[in-house]
Amino acid sequence: MLGRWWEAELGKEQMSENRSATQPAGAGTFSAADIKRRMADREAAKAAEELRHMQDQEEKQKAVMAEFYKPPERTAEQLLELVMQLVNRAAERGQSEVQVYRFPNSLCTDRGRRINNSEPEWEKTLEGRPKLGYEFWHDHLRPLGFGLKAEVLEYPGGKPGDIGFFLTWK
Repeated sequence: MLGRWWEAELGKEQMSENRSATQPAGAGTFSAADIKRRMADREAAKAAEELRHMQDQEEKQKAVMAEFYKPPERTAEQLLELVMQLVNRAAERGQSEVQVYRFPNSLCTDRGRRINNSEPEWEKTLEGRPKLGYEFWHDHLRPLGFGLKAEVLEYPGGKPGDIGFFLTWK
């Protein structure tokens, strides 16, 4: 009984193959080596695509990092005006702090370790624009009574990630 069912199923499959479009030359014959080669080719193409993607991401990251080392394009007065707008909106919502800056931990010489552990002199680890941001707070906002808090915003893989500056008041 099972043998007849098997034969019937194979017969159906063969009939449907005969009715399908013509196959390319050599498609009827194949070997394990051919399959392994095709699989290896597919894996190599996938690896090459992943490498291209990683290189593109690296180039984009380098461009972003270069921006963090460029001098700011706004004057101190323009920055002060923008910060005051942020502060006013936050204060109207009843908040006593507002995030004013976010940057990658790679702009700290210790990758944010001192900030993460609330250690003194964390500001000495800052580089590029984050350092300029700290100096702007120190020179322009601190005299007005504003505090500055730095904290790690995320922990990818359990390690400190991006860092945020928060302007505080009470």
